[in-house]
Amino acid sequence: MKTEKKSDADFKNLLVTGGCGFIGSNFIRCLINNNDFSGRIINVDSLTYAGNPENLADIAVDFKPRYIFQKADICDAAKLEEIFSRYDVDAVCHFAAESHVDRSIKSPGDFIQTNIVGTFNLLEAAKARNDKFKLFHHVSTDEVYGSLGAEGLFREDTPYRPNSPYSASKAASDHLVRAYYKTFGLPATISNCSNNYGPYQFPEKLIPLIVLNALEGKPLPVYGDGKNVRDWLYVEDHCEAIWTIMKSGRTGETYNVGGNAEMENILIVQMICDILDEIEPVKGRKPRRQLITFVKDRPGHDRRYAIDFAKLKKELGWTPKESFKSGLRKTVEWYLNQKKWVENIKTGAYQKWIEEQYGK
Repeated sequence: MKTEKKSDADFKNLLVTGGCGFIGSNFIRCLINNNDFSGRIINVDSLTYAGNPENLADIAVDFKPRYIFQKADICDAAKLEEIFSRYDVDAVCHFAAESHVDRSIKSPGDFIQTNIVGTFNLLEAAKARNDKFKLFHHVSTDEVYGSLGAEGLFREDTPYRPNSPYSASKAASDHLVRAYYKTFGLPATISNCSNNYGPYQFPEKLIPLIVLNALEGKPLPVYGDGKNVRDWLYVEDHCEAIWTIMKSGRTGETYNVGGNAEMENILIVQMICDILDEIEPVKGRKPRRQLITFVKDRPGHDRRYAIDFAKLKKELGWTPKESFKSGLRKTVEWYLNQKKWVENIKTGAYQKWIEEQYGK
């Protein structure tokens, strides 16, 4: 089956899965204010620990009825079918996933269910829409490619070699999406991105964890020797890349999305310490770099990721706007300015609110 160039997107009812999470909520913010999109967004999120409706509280008020929230689990096939039918869904942008590698080591079954079975359910619901359905965009990760040596970059044709239950489950979901395009003709695109950072990221991830620990004077844990390398992508750049692919990408194609910002973990931690010492110094406290604590490395920790996004740049003209230096400072400042959001996460107040609104 040959790939086809798509015309500009004219989606009327776009279902976004995992829209209360980190990247999903940033994507909805990006899209709802985008002059290219005038349709309706249906946000489907099961509101697990990393799903926070507070991320979109203002959107829910200011953009009613263009923004609709539905609390639902993508593992519930019957519920998905109902939502697809009720809202006449004609496109999907699929973020919903268990995504933290450490959690996948402790509880791999959750990752199999959400990332594989959940994706299958969404594909089936989309396929059932027949000619009404226009695009299924699947958001994935560079971790499906495994680990790089000191040189080289991940390309779209790099063989898959996942090394954690998380990356293996994402690899499986990628293959399912591609298979539904090839076998059933379901219009689909896939993007594999490098490490995201920016506003609204749950504090189990490296950058917000280090920011918040450093503010409280707590140890700053760094795995192994700290020289594991990741390519970092500012979340708003990623959201623009996704929308660019959805508008103008070729169906059946995969596009890598990178930030052109390779960085060792230890250097990131040191940069955060220096930014905080500059803009939020604590009288009488030693430099925050002294809080850095090296801890035992996690099993199967990939040494280096780096993305070649030449295909996305050449075909669709996308490049990241933020450098790592500028994006990191914006991110640190965001957490400093969002004390209520941070406090609600730390105390679990957001989960109590979810229970009151939607039940357990």
